[in-house]
Amino acid sequence: MSRPRPLKITRWGAVAAQATMAAAVAAALPAQAAPNYPVTPTQRDTARQVAQAGVPLSELAPDAPESHVVKRGDTLWDISKLFLKSPWRWPELWGMNLDQIRNPHLIFPGQVLVLVKRDGRAMLQVGQSVSADPPVERLSPRVRSELLDNGAIASIPLHLIGPFLNEAVVFETNELELAPRIVATQEGRVLLSRGETAYVMGDLGGAREFRLFREPQPVRDPETREILGYEARYVGTADYVRPGEERLGADGKPRAVPATFVVTTIRMEAGVGDRLSPVPQRELTAYAPHAPAVPVEGRIASLYGDALSAGQNQIVALNKGRRDGLERGHVLALWRAGRADFDTTSGKKTPIQLPDERHGLLFVFRVFERVSYALIVNVKDPVVPGDRFTSP
Repeated sequence: MSRPRPLKITRWGAVAAQATMAAAVAAALPAQAAPNYPVTPTQRDTARQVAQAGVPLSELAPDAPESHVVKRGDTLWDISKLFLKSPWRWPELWGMNLDQIRNPHLIFPGQVLVLVKRDGRAMLQVGQSVSADPPVERLSPRVRSELLDNGAIASIPLHLIGPFLNEAVVFETNELELAPRIVATQEGRVLLSRGETAYVMGDLGGAREFRLFREPQPVRDPETREILGYEARYVGTADYVRPGEERLGADGKPRAVPATFVVTTIRMEAGVGDRLSPVPQRELTAYAPHAPAVPVEGRIASLYGDALSAGQNQIVALNKGRRDGLERGHVLALWRAGRADFDTTSGKKTPIQLPDERHGLLFVFRVFERVSYALIVNVKDPVVPGDRFTSP
């Protein structure tokens, strides 16, 4: 039987140990100074040593198996849930170091993952048994995942966020007001479906594939009411067919002839007034869950779509973005606000405020300057705008 394909590690770097970085910073500083204090070389060395050492045995799930054979459809998050209480801490479980940047380990269906326990810590390895008796069966890869081009399994379920990589867009300004727009439809139809023709006016800038958006709405900070950006509702896509031109009308005056487009995909029916924005290059990042390097706190700015509340596997917009230190792959804790109540045990009715309770996790997958989009990985209660999130 052939040997298992070796574990391949590519591009993880300064953030691979970020799941432990916050702890290293907090341990070295007074609590009030930690959020804004720079990460020093000494603290980076501490984080490197912690990450390379694996996780404490106390972080293992109570029923963590001794080994696991990777199956088609597995993700690193799924596998880590088998072994860890907090699955987003899988970089520590793998013994990542700061020279291995951002991309997760590449593992394949059919490989055997073995939990190695040593000196009070645990680490996951590929194809290596913790003891020779009985040996762990070694399997060569037989089935390849379709989630990544090279057959490796993904770090998270990409099908949950894939549709939103081009659809969930926040514009820094209301730039769609000046974007190309549909000015007329095939045979004067009110709404357009896939395969139908749209006539477009505006500067196309040389692009040939466009996304269609409805009128953008401002995304406001729930606390300050500051406009953080403009979220445009995604309609679909359209492809360029032929350019516009200028012709002389019957009255001898010049008239503009719109460019011709065909609607290629539809999330909702398109219509006159919808705006066009070029389709960006597809982001094929292998997302690696990790905690922010420094403490982060913010609020849910809005829910994606028309829902009044959101649950597991739904998308929310956060009031923090690139300028606040958020990046793709960050894992954040969701908090349920404590309700106002009364203490009646002393014979008086004294107003009290119950504490907030942690009740879920967010996974950040798109980051703009002042806004980010996150997937609700798990949650106990419905999420609404204004709910709080923090570092996990």
